[in-house]
Amino acid sequence: MSNAPSPWARVGRAWWKNTRTISTPRCCGWKRPTMIRPYGDTMNDGKMQFSFTLPLPAGARGMACAKALLAQMGVADPQVVHCEAMGEGFSLYVCYGVVPQGIDPDTITVSEVETTALSQEDIEQLIETRLGREIVIIGASTGTDAHTVGIDAIMNMKGYAGHYGLERYKGIRAYNLGSQVPNEAFIRTAIEKKAEVLLVSQTVTQKDVHLHNLVELVELLEAEGLRDKVVLICGGARISHELAKELGYDAGFGPGKYASDVAAFAVQELIRRGKG
Repeated sequence: MSNAPSPWARVGRAWWKNTRTISTPRCCGWKRPTMIRPYGDTMNDGKMQFSFTLPLPAGARGMACAKALLAQMGVADPQVVHCEAMGEGFSLYVCYGVVPQGIDPDTITVSEVETTALSQEDIEQLIETRLGREIVIIGASTGTDAHTVGIDAIMNMKGYAGHYGLERYKGIRAYNLGSQVPNEAFIRTAIEKKAEVLLVSQTVTQKDVHLHNLVELVELLEAEGLRDKVVLICGGARISHELAKELGYDAGFGPGKYASDVAAFAVQELIRRGKG
């Protein structure tokens, strides 16, 4: 029987040599290590789950290729725990492994929407006291995107996960235009309804189609001389605030955001612009 250390043991020792703060149990004054790694069973064990598809039939060769691929990526002790056929010539793999890399959270810069979090009641009161009028918001999944789950979660009265949508807010007149709305039609409706806030949801991201569509909307608004007259917001599973700003939007909202997040930003931005 070999006495050679396992790949996991080697990775673990290398990791703790490079860790500047040793973690102790929380009850003994636990402090987060300066460097962190993925958590599986114990703190900073580096264990991760991977899932991917290979253009191979499900079977022993595909599983061996999946393990070899992870090993080439520097993953220690790769294990294939699930293999499933995904149609002719394709297979899905779920794997576990240990990664030696860590990250110092203090070195990461994150671009977030700079606004005060508000409840629905706070937002309604802010509209009444600071704006003194009803605001008009229109939203849609523009371009060829046929998905409405995102825009419905933000705008529909019932909302999502216990968070009511904008249609339920006092002081907000919300128009949900649905899906597959051409950018030109979206702008025409915005002009017709005298909308001050425009919400765009993008779900389909293959071949960066969402980026092309989002940029096109900004360009059309600029051509109409409307860009600076509206609060322009986009959202979706692959949307971040940083990306939205790069594309010319005022804000971007990704996963885990609700109508109150969007409304809080929109109302505070209108107040900041002196639209009261």
